[in-house]
Amino acid sequence: MNKKILITGGAGFIGSHVLHLMVPKYPDYQFVNLDALTYAGNLENLKAIEHLPNYQFVKGDITDADFINNLFEKEAFDGVIHLAAESHVDRSILSPMDFIFTNIVGTVNLLNAAKKTWSGQFEGKRFYLVSTDEVYGTLGKTGLFTEETPYDPRSPYSASKASADHLVRAYWHTYHMPVILSNCSNNYGSYQFPEKLLPLAINNIKHNKTIPIYGDGKYTRDWLWVKDHAEAIDLIYHEGKTAETYNIGGHNEWQNIDLIHLLCEIMDEKLDRPKGSSAKLITFVKDRAGHDRRYAIDASKIKRELGWQPSLQFAEGLRKTVDWYLDNEQWLENVTSGNYKSYYNQQYAERT
Repeated sequence: MNKKILITGGAGFIGSHVLHLMVPKYPDYQFVNLDALTYAGNLENLKAIEHLPNYQFVKGDITDADFINNLFEKEAFDGVIHLAAESHVDRSILSPMDFIFTNIVGTVNLLNAAKKTWSGQFEGKRFYLVSTDEVYGTLGKTGLFTEETPYDPRSPYSASKASADHLVRAYWHTYHMPVILSNCSNNYGSYQFPEKLLPLAINNIKHNKTIPIYGDGKYTRDWLWVKDHAEAIDLIYHEGKTAETYNIGGHNEWQNIDLIHLLCEIMDEKLDRPKGSSAKLITFVKDRAGHDRRYAIDASKIKRELGWQPSLQFAEGLRKTVDWYLDNEQWLENVTSGNYKSYYNQQYAERT
């Protein structure tokens, strides 16, 4: 094999799409998927590629430094694409320490293991951290996040990811480790754990349950189809400039309430229900603490330097997403059992 690449968090939402793309695309690479298989990690996401000879799965926790060091010594990785993270803002408000350990300590463990095994021989090596636009804080009614936007994280989640970003850059400046970063907007698509807005709403509409919307619903996000994100990650890993940051956005700004109304229209059509049926399920609930008002990304750098741009308009991507969840009922039922139910009841109990 020409290269051996570690993908952390490969059983999760974005990670599974990266593996679906890259494993068959690069048969001369060996891919090792490291995942702790917490609530959002699901090996069912990878059934289509798990038989391929250049793919292997390793169960493990990035917060375990000894385990990570031993894995790097054994496998001699040429590159790391680091996606493993606690990623849900609501959970970070309930349990911030989980985010500190996974997103900060886990990232440093990976950096240290890479630094040790590469021993300053950095030719052909790369450490790539996949991060979020939430590190930039919040925007007003105008403006876009660029790669030069000052960091201003507002939640334990975004603060932990900002810390990881800073640490990765510090290893470039201090040790000259070949690093690269990207910060993306909200992803949507198949295999997303249904604590996130779109799969949660799809699942609730299907079962005629209320659709919980925080506050006044006028929070604005830029939406990026996850397969487009995977394509960008592949491109950045192979062609991006060392020590650079690339913002990845979908050019799709939507207020949450408008997004849900569009989803309701699509669901009524797909489920053959009278128009307006699903919209009646919308319920406004107590707002999230420290809720950022608007995120929007300027993705001109990655288009200019690497030629990437989103392939889908949002309405088309949303229809593809709805179709996938409706066609994969068993997957959705499997991941919404057990602990998910108690979390859901706790998170959305208070209505406005």
